[in-house]
Amino acid sequence: MAIAMAWHKPDNVAGSSAPAIMVGLFVACGGLLFGYDTGTISGILAMKAFRKQFNTGYVDPSDSLPNISPSQSSVVVAILSAGTFFGALLAAPLGDRLGRRTPLIMAVGIFAFGVLLQTIAMALPLLISGRYDPCFERYATQPDILRFFAGLGVGIISVLVPLYQSEMAPKWIRGTLVCAYQLAITTGLFLAAVVNIFTQKLHGSNAFRIPLALQFVWAGILFLGLMLLPETPRYLIKRGMHTAAASSLSRLRRLDITHPALIEELAEIKANHEYELSLGPSTYKDVFFGSPHLGRRLFTGCCLQMLQQLSGCNFIFYYGTTFFTNIGISSPFVIALITNVVNVVSTVPGMILVESLGRRRLLMFGAGGMAVCQLIVAIVGTTVHGTHAYAANLVLIIFVCFDLFFFAASWGPVVWVVTSEIYPLKVRAKSMSISTASNWLLNFAIAYGTPYLVNSGKGYANLQARVFFIWGTFCALAVVFVWAMVYETSKISLEQIDELYERVDHAWNSRSFQPSWSFQEMRDEGASASGIQLTNTETDMTRQRTATSSTGTESNASMSEEDKIVAQLGDVDLSY
Repeated sequence: MAIAMAWHKPDNVAGSSAPAIMVGLFVACGGLLFGYDTGTISGILAMKAFRKQFNTGYVDPSDSLPNISPSQSSVVVAILSAGTFFGALLAAPLGDRLGRRTPLIMAVGIFAFGVLLQTIAMALPLLISGRYDPCFERYATQPDILRFFAGLGVGIISVLVPLYQSEMAPKWIRGTLVCAYQLAITTGLFLAAVVNIFTQKLHGSNAFRIPLALQFVWAGILFLGLMLLPETPRYLIKRGMHTAAASSLSRLRRLDITHPALIEELAEIKANHEYELSLGPSTYKDVFFGSPHLGRRLFTGCCLQMLQQLSGCNFIFYYGTTFFTNIGISSPFVIALITNVVNVVSTVPGMILVESLGRRRLLMFGAGGMAVCQLIVAIVGTTVHGTHAYAANLVLIIFVCFDLFFFAASWGPVVWVVTSEIYPLKVRAKSMSISTASNWLLNFAIAYGTPYLVNSGKGYANLQARVFFIWGTFCALAVVFVWAMVYETSKISLEQIDELYERVDHAWNSRSFQPSWSFQEMRDEGASASGIQLTNTETDMTRQRTATSSTGTESNASMSEEDKIVAQLGDVDLSY
């Protein structure tokens, strides 16, 4: 019942939201590619077949068996994140020039090529760089290493999937649809854990090749589906393709192209875009210094993405199996599966609460919960040993699961929601690419640096469970940051978020915001609230809103047929 109420379309919204919802959920499957790759490599690193096949002479001191060294595992895991960093930056020019859909198709193809390189690899240099050489160290430190290829595709996808979802979704369920991207990531992690359990005991290369090759299935399904989906109407408006934008929105809203509600929504998107352009161009300089408050918005997005990584989530996803093994827990693959089940199931409450509870509250609640759980893990893991080791391990597992619950219900999905919403159309792709790239930069740093933090031996910090003190501290800082910097953007359209940033000075006052501007009216009057004169006015789609009683003094003879229809709609919400 709660789910039905949270996801029930408002009665005053015209048309059907079902096509947009189905499209948004399908596109979210792009997250499956990253989630599955991350989960796969986490389990593969602990497989005996993998350790034997890719061993270069290193013997693991924990079990005296052949293994890859911590420095090698750092490169194997982190090089994907290096690729995603550059992929995220590449997504902006591709998204602005070719659209949101076509670069997504290209990204899936790039990812599939990266999967091919990983699947055929039988030595570390080929696994990482795509070519064989007996001297691993020489190629492992060069910049042309190419497990990178899969990461490049994932990086483009990580920008354009939330962007595509936010631009085509109705406002009443926009946050939930973008959250589905994170649900797909967690589902990928879970599927990888299941596959790893079934293949870990196989002899020979099939133990790790089967999990790697299955990525072709997810990539193939996404590739074929993307061929059938429409381009987003907001991108088409940005490119001046108004007829194509109307056709796209008609498919997504299941309304006739001449329906007043559809015409009204298109007119508002167009007027808002003209308003944005009147405030300045859409260059990378304007991403940092443009109006209204684009630099503040970019800073908010980048910090949210970095804090998401500094919450410690990927430490568990990347090295969870290895970490549980090192602290003496039996059946680490089973524990990894349990944590992934918790991760998937816990994402659903976040999808429900992101609209009803709001972005700010959910992020602060999640960060506070994670901070408490991680400090408990750090304290217990550091202080309890000896005869109480079994109880300590049980406490660690329980609070790691609680930590994942708080992350999956808040920071996992909601960060993607906020960063896909807060930027204006003219710089949305550029700003999202920069903020997402900051996520992958921290992802790379954590993936590469974690083995040096938690492993023992010369040159390693040997923090073990004490590493959770670091994650817990950043989670506590995240609570303060959200309170001070993150604006509440639920239940308003993407166009109204510009008004929010112009009228509300402080983030903690944003929950009381009520939109009152019509960008069409502002365009027609020729000035913004800031006194800036608007130019480039086009009259072919211009129309004053006539759904209020103030129009009663005008005679029906002076109204167009279209205005009469809109006036008769009463309180129908035309900004969905």
